[in-house]
Amino acid sequence: MLKLKQLLWMALTVIALLLSPGLSARSLASAQASNPEVLVVNPSGIPLDHLIDGDSIRLRLTLPKNAEQSVTVSFSLAGLPVDLGECTVERGQDRCQTEPFAALGWRWDPGGVLVEQRAVEARAGGELLATSSPIPVTARPVVMVHGFISSWQAWENYLGPNGYLASIGIQGFAVGDGQVVGTMNTGRLDQPTSKTNTIAENAAILNEYIDNVKKLTGAQKVDLLGHSMGGLISRYYIDRLMSNDEVAQLIMLGSPMAGTDCGNLPASLGFYLPASLEIRPSYVAEIFNAQVDHRHGVPFNALAGTSILEALKSPCTPVPSDLAVSLGSVDAIPLHASQLPVLHMDLNTSRQVFEEYVKSLLQTPPGKYAYEPDPPLQPTQTEQQEFTRAFTGHLDPGNQQELTIHIDADVAVASFALFDTTRSLNVTMRGASGNVIALDPDKNGLIVIDDPKALFQMGYGFNNPKPGAWRVTLSTTEKTPASGADYALTASFQGGARLQAQALPLLPKLEEPVQLTASLDKAGQPLEIQ
Repeated sequence: MLKLKQLLWMALTVIALLLSPGLSARSLASAQASNPEVLVVNPSGIPLDHLIDGDSIRLRLTLPKNAEQSVTVSFSLAGLPVDLGECTVERGQDRCQTEPFAALGWRWDPGGVLVEQRAVEARAGGELLATSSPIPVTARPVVMVHGFISSWQAWENYLGPNGYLASIGIQGFAVGDGQVVGTMNTGRLDQPTSKTNTIAENAAILNEYIDNVKKLTGAQKVDLLGHSMGGLISRYYIDRLMSNDEVAQLIMLGSPMAGTDCGNLPASLGFYLPASLEIRPSYVAEIFNAQVDHRHGVPFNALAGTSILEALKSPCTPVPSDLAVSLGSVDAIPLHASQLPVLHMDLNTSRQVFEEYVKSLLQTPPGKYAYEPDPPLQPTQTEQQEFTRAFTGHLDPGNQQELTIHIDADVAVASFALFDTTRSLNVTMRGASGNVIALDPDKNGLIVIDDPKALFQMGYGFNNPKPGAWRVTLSTTEKTPASGADYALTASFQGGARLQAQALPLLPKLEEPVQLTASLDKAGQPLEIQ
């Protein structure tokens, strides 16, 4: 009986020693020391047990004993031939680690295949030394930036558990949505005469919003997705306010890199200032692009809507266009440009745009991100209409206004755009013969947009219009509110005389002198202005 008790006591003692923390750690260290070890660590050298796509990391190799001679080690992703960097184990040392780099694309394999975890391989002289333990990877968030006279609701199709982003496992944030602090002001429909923020002021809010998203998610980088003016706000943030490489890539949908003449409509009424001035070609091309030209390595991607190909169907911008912004404006600066036949107001809601353009960029795999230096600064090529005149006014209920537009000979296309905040006015068009013209979608490109956020509500045009006095009659209807309706109507011509006009300074201070200059030419020959 005593012998059995002794045996039991000895067995329990051995088990206790084996389970003791000291022996367990020593055993583990001994086992690890028998083979090279690869670790994914943060820039400070602390091992990571998970990471978010785009986080800054280092890779470390530890040898079982000190190297007898220096050894250069290269790292790559297991199962994917992507070089991640290298380091050198010096003679007499047992480890080395790479310089910090961003683990961009680690959430995806080519073709948009989602990857839950990654392993890293270390090689020397082509021979595999070790493979790290798999490390879980989650997607970095996407921050969405709305455009002119808009709000976070512009991104509702992308947000929430049933949104486009959730369908591919990405968390989405739209500036102003309340998920974190930060709300921009690019114009409010119910307060058209109230002051908006400038691009710079909205970019400061975007900066705050991104900081809050990073704190909430733990991500070090985000993707920026901007619609229309949101692309300009994002560019300003990247140039002036981004402090620590927070953006992996910028994706812009219909953003006017050379402005849009459609901004003349609300601007001529003094609505949504200064935002409506800051989307006009004279400001974007001559002031914004000349000053906001740093990208800090962030890739710029842009999609242009090109559903409008006929000039008479694009009332306030050259073609191809999405009705509000031309292809020439979208790619007016060096960037990666693509096209889809989608209208401007649909670019940020369309599933086609998400599936065929946005998704593939968000799923960019490892090895496909590259630091992109600032392109050489050069004048922006603008595509302003050859001649544009704006008519503005106010109509009380029961009233009408007749506008006379003189069209010269040799005008190839005459386009008209109406901005009516009440969307209640009736338009009657008479040609140079005095006859009423029945506006038609096929013959005249007639389009009526029932979206209060649009830069115009009605557009139409004429090919080779008869020279003479054309008349537009605007009249109120039963839908016109008691307060009446403000309107702006622009007439734009291609061919005939060409007007070049400029105001300096473009954005004067109160009571500051402004110099106005203008010149008129036809077929390259100057005309006398009376």
